[in-house]
Amino acid sequence: MTDLAAQESPKARLRADALSRRDALPAATRAAAAELLAARPFPVPVEPGVIVSGFMPIGSEINPLPLMRHLAAAGARLALPAIQGRGRPLVMRAYAFGDELARGQWGIREPKAEAPEVAPDILLVPLACFDRVGHRIGYGAGYYDMTINALRTRKTIIAIGVAFAVQEIARVPATPTDARLDLVLTEREVIDFRGS
Repeated sequence: MTDLAAQESPKARLRADALSRRDALPAATRAAAAELLAARPFPVPVEPGVIVSGFMPIGSEINPLPLMRHLAAAGARLALPAIQGRGRPLVMRAYAFGDELARGQWGIREPKAEAPEVAPDILLVPLACFDRVGHRIGYGAGYYDMTINALRTRKTIIAIGVAFAVQEIARVPATPTDARLDLVLTEREVIDFRGS
């Protein structure tokens, strides 16, 4: 086993366990959680024109679209990620509800190539699991870690994980390249890591 495989193995097990718990949630529970997130006061001020990058949900992920609609109604400009290729950060492209989307890698819907690239102020981040210090495990390609780290070299951003409470784990085996979240929103609570 290579050193990389040895490092990834614990994360892969934690990811699989968390995704199994998430997949077991009934569809009605997942839908109610998404609406709850949208109805709760957003924990970060959203001034008109602030750019919020969301994501298109896949599988049993919590659906951020109701929250994104709420933020757009508050004056936020929206964006969605587009994959540029393995080993490269995501490109965030301008998005508005009603825009026609393309099918990207893994069939994920993303803005078309002609949509303008933007630098978001707030990122809503999908995840497989998270812990109480702001670390997350994604799906294994490192796209969000690269993207968050690259954006943070250019400007101040707020990275907010969006998940179900059942995706919390005791501890993520974080590495130096893993980007720490500022907050996590679940259907139960807002977890703020900015003071820790």
